[in-house]
Amino acid sequence: MSRPLKLVHVEAGRHLYGGAQQVVYLLEQLQALGHDNVLVCPPGAAVADAAGALDVPVWPLGPGGDLDFGFSTRLAARLADHRPDLLHLHSRRGADLWGARAGHRAGVPVVVSRRVDNPEPRWLSALRYRHADRIVTISDGIRAVLEAGGVAADRLRVVRSAVDPAPFRDPAPAADFHARFGLDPARPVAAVIAQLIPRKGHRVLIEALVRLGHRAAGLQVLCLGRGPEQSALQGRIDAAGLGARVKLAGFVDDLPRWLAHFDFVVHPALMEGLGVSLLQASASGVPVIATRAGGMPEAVRDGVNGLLVSPGNVVELATAVGRLLEDPALRERLGAGGRALIDAEFSTAAMAQGNLAVYRELVPD
Repeated sequence: MSRPLKLVHVEAGRHLYGGAQQVVYLLEQLQALGHDNVLVCPPGAAVADAAGALDVPVWPLGPGGDLDFGFSTRLAARLADHRPDLLHLHSRRGADLWGARAGHRAGVPVVVSRRVDNPEPRWLSALRYRHADRIVTISDGIRAVLEAGGVAADRLRVVRSAVDPAPFRDPAPAADFHARFGLDPARPVAAVIAQLIPRKGHRVLIEALVRLGHRAAGLQVLCLGRGPEQSALQGRIDAAGLGARVKLAGFVDDLPRWLAHFDFVVHPALMEGLGVSLLQASASGVPVIATRAGGMPEAVRDGVNGLLVSPGNVVELATAVGRLLEDPALRERLGAGGRALIDAEFSTAAMAQGNLAVYRELVPD
């Protein structure tokens, strides 16, 4: 039997969603398997509270971003004292570059997780991953981007993100849902769960709704998220005459209570590493419309748990929205397919075992 590992994890995110939630899932599974974990994060980060609830020690060292040069020195000193078997860097914003340098200085094997699929110049990839022994991507799409950017294939491993389906299968009563968001219970509701930034494709959906015209007249759309595009998007919604039907509802921190009540989720992103919100929707039994960009086709299988369209294609997106609006049986079949897919391929246990397999490549028994 393999010996327990002594691990240090670094997460730069301050809010408990996206990558930070994946770290909590991983810590929970690793703790249950008997491994020793420490979390490094910025002071006051929400992920620290979640780690503390799992009895995982927290070092509030940062990082404070790509320009936090001192993070490398702070972390290297703690690593020298703690002497872990391995350092796992889960995010960017200084964690990957300066964290990897700290691991190298301390003589600790380094694993870096990569969750985004935006391409970078070869010189930046070479600098960012110079001291990484393995780079774990959350999709084959991201792996392909890194290989195209010059990262050697033998350093890359794919371990997909996960979701704990239990909270998403115990929703609040439907009446509470409609009251919470001011919705008409007699009309269908769709959600976009994404930051309000250009690459998430909200504008494409607005144009698709305009194209659908009266076919989508009864559809209510909630955009759950926040970001710098809020004012511009609201202006476009109003100009299109959709203000009564499309609402920018802000970030929702209790999403598991509500997600199962949506008729479908639309994710018109132009690029995406994988899309945790897509996994959450499938766990809830909600069909998804997504695009064939990045890792999304790995989370949404066309005709299985959702429909796929070309990124940025208004006509295809309008057609897909129209299909789901007008075919309740299709929505039900795709929702059931989503629940089955999550249980089979995207469990937190499978994600933890995937990461452990990478650790075992670098740490001998």
